Amino acid sequence: MLPKATLPILAAAGFVFGIYSVINGSKPVPVAPAVVEPAQAPFKTFIAGSGIIESQNRNIAIGSALPGIVKTLHARVGDRVKSGTILFAVDDREAQAALAMRRADLDRAKAAVDEATASLADARTLERLAESVTDRRAISIEELERRRNAVLIARARLESAKAQVLQAESQVTASQITLDRLMVRAPIDGEILQVNIRPGEFAMAGPVSTPLLVMGNLDQLHVRVDIDENDAWRFRPGGRAVAYLRGNREFSTPLTLAYVEPFVVPKRSLTGDSTERVDMRVLQALYQFDRSRLHAYVGQQVDVFIEAPGYDALMSNATGGDKMP
Repeated sequence: MLPKATLPILAAAGFVFGIYSVINGSKPVPVAPAVVEPAQAPFKTFIAGSGIIESQNRNIAIGSALPGIVKTLHARVGDRVKSGTILFAVDDREAQAALAMRRADLDRAKAAVDEATASLADARTLERLAESVTDRRAISIEELERRRNAVLIARARLESAKAQVLQAESQVTASQITLDRLMVRAPIDGEILQVNIRPGEFAMAGPVSTPLLVMGNLDQLHVRVDIDENDAWRFRPGGRAVAYLRGNREFSTPLTLAYVEPFVVPKRSLTGDSTERVDMRVLQALYQFDRSRLHAYVGQQVDVFIEAPGYDALMSNATGGDKMP
């Protein structure tokens, strides 16, 4: 048997342990230090916005005008291409066959023109012979009119044959245009940023969720900054701006305003997701920077701080009659 004091001792120990657990569990959990310290604004009053780096003329999503299987791929990531350079080609066997048929139709139409020309010449010869007869008793008026009408009919057939040639030439041109549209070319001078198509894969025509190719002009990079509509009234184009690289605030560069898109749009998340965030609207300002000051890639995010007047200063100016932008 256990001693009589065992149960009271265990009860007291459990009571003490419960008090310790409650006291220890009620302590606030220490806040974990940030993996990367956020950037600090260098201005006393400012507007903060998220920015994303893009090419000078925006990133161009290359698509195909006609659907089909990709036959050849001529572009690789990092290639610098000139405007008009073939990026990839879609299977054109059906279009080539159609072009051969149109060319055969054109040859037939040209042969019909030659035939109609000969018929017109023959009808004119017969008409000339009939007109040259001095004795009208040797040829009836009916025969003379028939030969004259034969000339008119032959001339009309010649005009119809020439129209058939023009139609056939237009069909050949249309087939050649179709073949050219199956060759996807670079619209501008730039660099290939992304390739999402391979030979043998099917290229969809029209808008797609993932572009077949992405290219842009990297001679000058832009930062597209989303300015919250609640701060847009404080934005001044002449204000200084600084961008800090997301993930390391030690890398920064001053920004120069390129232009402002004066159309406030629903904000899109910068995570790369195709869904839109429509809970707020933003004014988008485009800034440029010296690439030697900041080593960054297209699509990379930055934290942007734009110098802006404080609320009191703006209100005093508004009261004094200054016109708000």
